[in-house]
Amino acid sequence: MLAPSDPEAQAAGLLRRLAALAYDGVILLGLAFFVTLVLVLVRGGTAIAPGSWWYGLTLAGTGLLFFGWSWTRGGQTLGARAWSLRVEKTDGSALGWKDALLRYLAAWLLLIPPGLGFLWARWDRERRCWHDRLSGTRVVHHPRTS
Repeated sequence: MLAPSDPEAQAAGLLRRLAALAYDGVILLGLAFFVTLVLVLVRGGTAIAPGSWWYGLTLAGTGLLFFGWSWTRGGQTLGARAWSLRVEKTDGSALGWKDALLRYLAAWLLLIPPGLGFLWARWDRERRCWHDRLSGTRVVHHPRTS
């Protein structure tokens, strides 16, 4: 794992970040299926109505727990670890739960307009997306991260 403020760490490139996000997306999809199974079993086999606000909040909360737990414990999701990335605050320190919550909520802006907030890293001189800037975080790459 990278030490905070590792001088050899570089801003992560967009393609590497997208690859890690795809990896994490598969894991998150599995978590969503598991949570849904548990909810249906708790409801005695009754299906969840499409568009249920509580179900949407439950899935969003599952995402927050997945990303928040990963970011506050080493700064790496499994996808980030596979692609030698780490999320940290701009000063190189680790994220706390407040930082993780802000980053997670800011990441939802990537959907409005679709993808633009993520693609912004392509033109940003520090390779930071909108949610990185809004939450005071950055994603760094270091080849020796394991």
